[in-house]
Amino acid sequence: MVELNVNGTVQRVEAEADTPLLWILREQLGLTGTKYGCGIAQCGACTVLLDGEAVRACSITLEAAAGRRVTTIEAIEEHPVGRRVVAAWVAEQAPQCGYCQSGQVMAATALLAATPRPTPEQVEAAMTNICRCGTYNAIGRAIAAAAEAG
Repeated sequence: MVELNVNGTVQRVEAEADTPLLWILREQLGLTGTKYGCGIAQCGACTVLLDGEAVRACSITLEAAAGRRVTTIEAIEEHPVGRRVVAAWVAEQAPQCGYCQSGQVMAATALLAATPRPTPEQVEAAMTNICRCGTYNAIGRAIAAAAEAG
């Protein structure tokens, strides 16, 4: 039995130590806002915050997440920066299909929490998530709006 702090609540889960955090979140805890995309930490659909840092949940093991704070899209609006990011995402109408957007929001929240006024180069370096619909311009505008609102 492993204890995880997920969205501010301690959860007890039973799984192999090398089980990806993504499957714990989705299958055991029912937090399906974190999406499965590629399974190899390349696309970013599964991005969550681990102690405030954006990580790919498909590549983080249960053992590596134990004892750390996990934040998922379901609780991101409890974070003041996350609330601003979501508001900017809506105002800028950033999503098209929406599949990648939870990961995009998580990555943007981590970026703005660490760097409140990022340069375009810092945004480009931090936002490595893939959007198959190509909403990168809208995402960039939403990040700029969220930074401005801070």
